Amino acid sequence: MDGPEGNAGQPGPAERSHRSSVSSVGARAADVLVYLADDTVVPLAVENLPSLSAHELHRAVREVLQLPDIALDAFALWLVSPLLEVQLKPKHQPYKVGRQWPELLLRFTDAPDDDVAMDEPSLQFRRNVFFPKRRELQIHDAEVLRLLYEEAKGNVLTARYPCDVEDCEVLGALVCRVQLGPYQPGQPAACTLREKLDSFLPAHLCKRGHSFFAAFRGRSAKSGTGEQGLLNAYRQVKEAVGSSDSGQEAALGSHYRAYLLKCHELPFYGCAFFHGEIDKPAQGFLHRGRRKSVTVAISLEGVHVIDSREKHVLLGLSFQELSWDHTSLEEEEPVLWLEFDGDSEGVPVNKLLRIYSKQAELMSGLIEYCIELNLASEPAAPQESTSGPRSAPGPSPPFTQRPKLRRQGSVVCSRIQHLSTIDYVEDGRGIKRVKPRRTTSFFSRQLSTSQGSYTVVQPTDSPEQG
Repeated sequence: MDGPEGNAGQPGPAERSHRSSVSSVGARAADVLVYLADDTVVPLAVENLPSLSAHELHRAVREVLQLPDIALDAFALWLVSPLLEVQLKPKHQPYKVGRQWPELLLRFTDAPDDDVAMDEPSLQFRRNVFFPKRRELQIHDAEVLRLLYEEAKGNVLTARYPCDVEDCEVLGALVCRVQLGPYQPGQPAACTLREKLDSFLPAHLCKRGHSFFAAFRGRSAKSGTGEQGLLNAYRQVKEAVGSSDSGQEAALGSHYRAYLLKCHELPFYGCAFFHGEIDKPAQGFLHRGRRKSVTVAISLEGVHVIDSREKHVLLGLSFQELSWDHTSLEEEEPVLWLEFDGDSEGVPVNKLLRIYSKQAELMSGLIEYCIELNLASEPAAPQESTSGPRSAPGPSPPFTQRPKLRRQGSVVCSRIQHLSTIDYVEDGRGIKRVKPRRTTSFFSRQLSTSQGSYTVVQPTDSPEQG
């Protein structure tokens, strides 16, 4: 595994079955099974598998599925198991990486030796972490849209993409339309939804006798119970015009696109996911030293730390809002450090979050690579005029703007009060930890841009030393 593009992370919905992608191995020929997001299999008969590159296998899958050229950038080959997932670079040789799987597990996971010995990855055709959302909106091929839709749906249903109830209703309604057809008044739709509720909604919302809102006991009674909210949203799904076979395909394509557009509002759509732990805020002398399991989601847009149990965002930062580093000393746990602006009792501070993870090195490398890609794709800055100040940049195209979710208590909003952070401040002689005040940047690694919003805040008072 060389370079950040071959990123590894936390296993997701595609790991639900333990399967192998190589049915026979030899110097001459082998049958390779490549899994799609909907669990269907693409069998490939290939020659000389040990030396075959991921790029060559990728091309073979595209030819079998008859996908357009955009699929070369939109999808990548992944090796995935219940313990680890890795996006392969085009030059990687999947067979050789698979042979190195036990070493990767020992290096990047805390799995017991018995689990490592039994684990075997499968080869999967999934969304490329480095494929920008703005390019995804330019896709019109129905099969490419379907594959992206199936993967996004799986991430929503397994709560890998935490969603508010309102978003679950809208997304679930689109799944109803794809699987059940247009809503027809008078049909027993409610019974159908009740029987297949876990096909439309995340599992944690389907507990307690299929009560949709059981997990949201604080919500008012006017919201209804059971599948009523989903049924109401199903009624409101708009239909595309067209009744021919090609029209029906176009209609499904429009619903796939609508689903993806809704997912684009989620800040962690298209992320690579990693497992880690953070310190819990101290709640008295007897409750110190406890940790919380988190998922770290990294994409071209930034970093999000998600509570693995509560299914909500604890911290969301764009690359302009953070600096970072990782430490991996032999006598200590590997740590990814995130530093960002905050306040303590109304005083500006730099907050430092410590994420314990054996994947800290991978996360740090992926952050750095995403920033490099973003800088490389930015248009050149306009030349400053000698006759006046430089003009402000024009508005971004509509498809690059993601609507902000501003609901009170939204699962995608940061909950910094739930974090145990370290605050730092510079007092002129050095950087000191403070009790609650602060600041200067602790790390040198950050996005260098004149338009960034991350700043070093100078203290106005002498800090209280911790």
